[in-house]
Amino acid sequence: MKIGVIGDTHRNYKYIDKAIQYLKECELILHTGDNFQDSNYIHKVTGIDTVGIKGNCDFENVEDEIVFDVKGYRIFLCHGHKYDIKYSLKTIKRKALESNVDIVIFGHSHIPVNYKEDDILFLNPGSVALPRGNSSRQFIIMNIDSKVDIQNIIL
Repeated sequence: MKIGVIGDTHRNYKYIDKAIQYLKECELILHTGDNFQDSNYIHKVTGIDTVGIKGNCDFENVEDEIVFDVKGYRIFLCHGHKYDIKYSLKTIKRKALESNVDIVIFGHSHIPVNYKEDDILFLNPGSVALPRGNSSRQFIIMNIDSKVDIQNIIL
């Protein structure tokens, strides 16, 4: 299954539209928050099921984190601000262990992460709108079958 992972888009439609050219090939799109309305826009333009959560810049009455299963993998999707991810992955790792997940997907820092520890894959797609930490405008295409393959797409 091909999954697009994008977040911290902050209503920058110029770069969201560039990302959509790649996301159109996906079967599912995950949005890590900031701005939640962008997940609705992506769904409207692509017609692809899009799951978005609330970030620290969002005020909609929607979930700020969810756990779900895809192809035998348990995924935790959140924005990350409630887990202090700008400073350490320690708190979000504890949540991952408590939730018995295989993959943690988060945003907030605008810095891409692809890190595996204790059989948990931690992913941050970075930001197509406002990249930080010397990173480029980017997002992730994740292929899940018998294994997980991650491709960072740089705009």
